[in-house]
Amino acid sequence: MKYIATFYSHFGAIRFKREAPEGVTNIELRPVPRDLSSSCGTSASFDASESFTFTEDPTEEIEQIVALTNEGYRIIFESPNK
Repeated sequence: MKYIATFYSHFGAIRFKREAPEGVTNIELRPVPRDLSSSCGTSASFDASESFTFTEDPTEEIEQIVALTNEGYRIIFESPNK
């Protein structure tokens, strides 16, 4: 399944790619889609299983993670600081 993560900083996106959570593959850094607002212009598109969960961000760099579905975006994780 395809996911997109948005970040508070470009450094956060680079760090996510370098220190990807277990089960995350095929990470591509790209511009944030217009439908997803972010204070940083870089997002990470990646693959993971349909059962992928993300509950805590120790780096505090991730703004949100969404799953791409036929109906649009489904939020998997949202920063409490958002």
